[in-house]
Amino acid sequence: MAKRLLSYTKGYRILSIICPIMIFIDVQIELQIPKVMGEVITLLYSIGTEGMTMEAVRSQLISKLIEMLLLCAFTLFVGYIAARCSSIASMGFGANLRRELFFKIQSLSFENIDKLKISSLITRMTNDVSSIQSVYSQTIVIFIKGPFMLVSALIEARRISTELSVVFYVALPAIVIVLTAMAVMAVPLFKKMLKATDRFNGTLRGNINGIRVVKSFVREEHEQNKFHDINTEVMKLNVKAQKIVLLITPAIMIVIYGCLIFSMLRGSKLIIDGTGMEIGEMTAFTNYISQVLSSFMTIIMVFISMIMAKASLDRIKEVFNEEPSINDDGADESLKVKDGSIEFRNVTFKYGEKAVKNSLENIDIKIESGETVGIIGATGASKSTLIQLIPRIYDATEGEVIVGGENVKNYTFKNLREEISVVLQQNLLFSGSIKENIRWGKLTATDEEVEKAAKAAEAHDFITEFENGYDTELGQGGNNVSGGQRQRICIARALIRRPKILIFDDCTSAVDTATDAKIRAALRGDDYKDITKLIIAQRITSIMDADRIIVIDGGKIDSVGTHEELLTKSEIYHEIFVSQQEGVLAQ
Repeated sequence: MAKRLLSYTKGYRILSIICPIMIFIDVQIELQIPKVMGEVITLLYSIGTEGMTMEAVRSQLISKLIEMLLLCAFTLFVGYIAARCSSIASMGFGANLRRELFFKIQSLSFENIDKLKISSLITRMTNDVSSIQSVYSQTIVIFIKGPFMLVSALIEARRISTELSVVFYVALPAIVIVLTAMAVMAVPLFKKMLKATDRFNGTLRGNINGIRVVKSFVREEHEQNKFHDINTEVMKLNVKAQKIVLLITPAIMIVIYGCLIFSMLRGSKLIIDGTGMEIGEMTAFTNYISQVLSSFMTIIMVFISMIMAKASLDRIKEVFNEEPSINDDGADESLKVKDGSIEFRNVTFKYGEKAVKNSLENIDIKIESGETVGIIGATGASKSTLIQLIPRIYDATEGEVIVGGENVKNYTFKNLREEISVVLQQNLLFSGSIKENIRWGKLTATDEEVEKAAKAAEAHDFITEFENGYDTELGQGGNNVSGGQRQRICIARALIRRPKILIFDDCTSAVDTATDAKIRAALRGDDYKDITKLIIAQRITSIMDADRIIVIDGGKIDSVGTHEELLTKSEIYHEIFVSQQEGVLAQ
């Protein structure tokens, strides 16, 4: 995983190298400041002693003050360069990691995504990546500066007084113990917080996506209470973890101030006893103490951040290690779908290895290219499951699915799915204009092709009624158009591709029967007669003029035939027809 993380620095490695160089220079400059400060104190202390007067030390004092100002200015400049390089490099690292994670998610099958959960994937793409990005930024700045400063300041401190330097042998282990104990307590809480954040995102996503349902059922208060509970849980876990983290600074400061007090008391005695230490050296030594202990503290703090970020790293690693349950490895890239013929050969399917019951069993059916086939059955009969095997959304557990005379596994995903258009009942539109949404099915489509597809989908008339016509901007998910209009735009998007196979998964449920009939009439026209059409429907009127109708019951094919044939030989089909006719008459 470390090797993989390093690969995400591509494009920003020079900045990542410049940053430590600048930090090394910065450390060397900062080490000079205590020396100069000590020399200034010694000069001031010498006034009036040994014949030294203010006039005698004035020129030296001015020179030292100028030197200190230059050192401070230079360290600010170098620090700025390091911070800027760090900021750009870490942002680039985060962008690369986020991009690769997104690409990985795109490669996963529906089974993988169901396993990882969408809300959790969103958290991993945002919170977890930001956490790792922050640690990377800290690593190339603080974690590198810390050892440089620690070793260099320790050497300078020992050079001034070996006796006083003994304080470090007590302080450094004390800091390690304090920080390690607090990290052990905090890390489990951060892991719990991340899991709670997943649930929070899931609740939030579900509420926003279903806001119309919430309002229509007047369930705002219920949703508010549910949100309050999960939001409070996240807050409490965060507060618990932060309470421990917040204790780190005062605990470390107690150690630092303890060291300073010891050094000042012992150093003062050495100065008074006249054993060779000067007051300026004492000042420099105390500054080096602060630098040594502060550097050590920052090293441990970054180390703790790394431990806490490990929870995020493990979650991202889980995504990268997830192998798609369906892939096109070994597929023939040159193999194209020659026609729209479809065949199911003794197909059985179940959702996952642990599933107890098969969703489909012993499916044997052959559909000719250009044929229109209706599919009907009770809710939960696995109609949608059947058609999802054609574009390899899922793979058959047993048996073969043949498209264009070849097993679907022999095609690459791209070559197979480019020839199959699926229009779902729950249609999704993207932010942008109506034209852009239709053209999404074929990015190179002309305005004439867009209009032609819209007319076939019975969408042209209502589109032109908008003030901006095809350039009308759609809201998120197409929430500023009706359900029927959204379905027709999605049908147009599917038609513009001119696929060899067109699948309607109950996608005309939100349109009236007259419009439904017009769409079916358009699909029977010469422009679309060579396309194989599979139509899943709840209304028999949507499929009664199909070449054949498949009746599915409990994941098995009950019967196959024309509308007239099924009325006599399929009890299930006959019951559906009668119940729907009675419903029409009752109206």
